[in-house]
Amino acid sequence: MVPITSFPPGTVLLEDRQADKLILHPTPSDDPNDPLNWSTWRKSLNFGLALFYVLITFVMLDIIGVGLDGYINDIGLTFELYNDACAMNYAGLALGCIFFNPFVHKYGRRPFYIISSVIQLAAAIWSAALNTPGELIAVNFVSGIGGAISETIVMISIVDMFYLHQHARMNGLFLMIQSIGAFGGPVAAGFIVEAQGWRWMWWWTAIFLGVNLALVLFLFEETKYIPTPFNQELSRRSSSPSDENQTITVADKEAKPLNQNQPPSTENPIPPLKPYSKRLALYTKTSTPIGHHFYQPPIMFFTFPAVTYAAIIYGSLLAWYAVVTSAASFFLIEEPYNFSPANRGLFSIAGGVGTILGIITGAPLSDWSIVWLAKRNKGIYEPEMRLWIGIPGALFVSGGLLMFGVSLAKAGHPWPVLAIGAGLFGYGFSISGDIALTYLTDCYEDILADALVSVIFVRNGISVIIMFVFTPWIENLGIQNMFVSAAMISLITLIAPIIVLRYGKKARVRVAGKYRFFASRQPIRRAV
Repeated sequence: MVPITSFPPGTVLLEDRQADKLILHPTPSDDPNDPLNWSTWRKSLNFGLALFYVLITFVMLDIIGVGLDGYINDIGLTFELYNDACAMNYAGLALGCIFFNPFVHKYGRRPFYIISSVIQLAAAIWSAALNTPGELIAVNFVSGIGGAISETIVMISIVDMFYLHQHARMNGLFLMIQSIGAFGGPVAAGFIVEAQGWRWMWWWTAIFLGVNLALVLFLFEETKYIPTPFNQELSRRSSSPSDENQTITVADKEAKPLNQNQPPSTENPIPPLKPYSKRLALYTKTSTPIGHHFYQPPIMFFTFPAVTYAAIIYGSLLAWYAVVTSAASFFLIEEPYNFSPANRGLFSIAGGVGTILGIITGAPLSDWSIVWLAKRNKGIYEPEMRLWIGIPGALFVSGGLLMFGVSLAKAGHPWPVLAIGAGLFGYGFSISGDIALTYLTDCYEDILADALVSVIFVRNGISVIIMFVFTPWIENLGIQNMFVSAAMISLITLIAPIIVLRYGKKARVRVAGKYRFFASRQPIRRAV
């Protein structure tokens, strides 16, 4: 057997071929305060609260288009200013992520769930009361700042609480809830706009954001884990392939949970379970400096090909999503569709259904396929094994863009054809996005926070550029040619998994030393 210490980052022994058992990564400690050791209900509650936070965040970020005709009539908004407001939202998402993320290392996850919720609550109240296009642009920037941490912090929480073989499913749930907020929020907002006016869609958002803030304050536990010296040594020793504790079935782990109320052994000084008040501490501070976390993300983008790949894939997906939603919000108001706010909201169901179907099929298939492929590879898992599922995702994204755009340009086409195109796009969006994010998670778990900042910044930066050029792009090429060119660009971008399948492992081997250097600078880390 190849020694584990010779593996490049991301390559792990996932299957013990002799015992036919799954190996847990990362290696759990004996500490009852380690989130990996939390009971199923405790993990479910915490992750459920994180998902509710994501749901409301993406409702906040994606309902603006439903009230477009109200903005046009009441505050004099134009299509160009609407796209500028959307671009400023993405700018806030990009800049807020860079600012907040380093402090997540220093003070823990919990305070930034709270801060993000407070900022979004204030932005929702402002959105309900604004009276000028300039205010709309400004509040979109503020709401972007508030929602900026939502994606990185939840994925960090996933790594805090779950094992490698569970990552795709948890990331898939995260993307599904994100999609329900992004696609389902406009449905509810459309009916609210028709019944109560566009300002009330923001008042209702503020109410739910207030509920979310209360839940986070009183129920969400800190997932940042600070190992005791004993458990750091235990984790280091158990990373050896000769340690029998390294091989364990998931069923055994769940059937025999750690007794979190047992007294600490005199031989193994296991700390007691923290009281409820300490688990809900406002912050969990460590003394490690964090200045380098402000400048490491761009370095990682240019250093680690897996980060570059994830950023470009995820960035292009969000940009095309913004294009589809912007076009639907504006052009479905006009002849021959004449969609009301409620109808525009209902139209978003098509993309939501496609996205959920993609997650239901893609995420479990991804997790199942890596176990099957690892068995065929002497029990050794390579992160590139996930990428096979991403190839058909690229075809669905490009095909959906093409069908939606060409049908929109041919105004005589019935709206269900546009809906099918949006659904195909959503299906490919979820598959490609889940694979890109999970591949990054599996490759570079110990530098994930900074790597995600790089991904999210590039992702939102691409969207800012696309939204600023969207109006002149249509004016110069027309709707049909604009979407044809977008579909071709997306196809060229999203077939990148073919290149990474061939060269991804070689790249991980080449930058392994740099990875361990960056990992050693993380405040809290497990065995690298």
